[in-house]
Amino acid sequence: MLFFMMLTGGVAVSAADQHIYDQADLLTEAEESELEALAAEYSQQHESDFLFLTTPSTDGVPVMTYMGDFFDGWAVENGQEDAVLLTIDMGSREVFLAGFGTAETTLDNSRVDMVLDRIMPYMRIGDYGGAFRETVTTASRYMEFRPGANPESIFFKTWFQLAVSLVLGGVIVGSMVLNAGGRVTTTSRTYFDGNNTRVTSERDRFRNKTVTRRRIPKKNNSGGGFGGGGMTGGGRSFSGGGRGF
Repeated sequence: MLFFMMLTGGVAVSAADQHIYDQADLLTEAEESELEALAAEYSQQHESDFLFLTTPSTDGVPVMTYMGDFFDGWAVENGQEDAVLLTIDMGSREVFLAGFGTAETTLDNSRVDMVLDRIMPYMRIGDYGGAFRETVTTASRYMEFRPGANPESIFFKTWFQLAVSLVLGGVIVGSMVLNAGGRVTTTSRTYFDGNNTRVTSERDRFRNKTVTRRRIPKKNNSGGGFGGGGMTGGGRSFSGGGRGF
């Protein structure tokens, strides 16, 4: 594994220990330290590095290509192929999230899209540190589910599982209470005399009709998604997705 040294806040650290690459100076020194610690913690937990890359401009290079070129160099320097990389290009005001190595499967395109849904409110108000924090915590949670499962499915919600348990418990207890009182043999036919019962008259009357119209809202395509999975110039495949902000 190759290492190189660089100064961050006056302290020399190896590139293998660095997760924040704030080239656009979007973070304060305190934010950078906090996010570096957060990324290191979750990276160790998943054995996939959580990386944050910002740039003031890509000089016309598409953000997905810029992200791929960065990761090719980072992977070689650190001997690591498993990573989640959030890239922010302030020049085009675009963000791209990608999963490499094992993260390409555990954070597939559909899960990337769900993470982007969570971080875009942060991006629009300029809270870029919050966007990365949300990326790390949400992506980490999604990566714990088996591949192909929808981590936001209602069946995985704690409140839903609790509600189902309570309903099933109520049904079981109710059934036990009803059966404890003996079997009821009286039915609606017990007191009905079919021979001496008949309908004497019937009448239908139409009163009025009400028609309600509702306008269907049009989908707003501003800040729509782009990209998806792909391949870097160095031949590394990845899952991913991007949005404008």
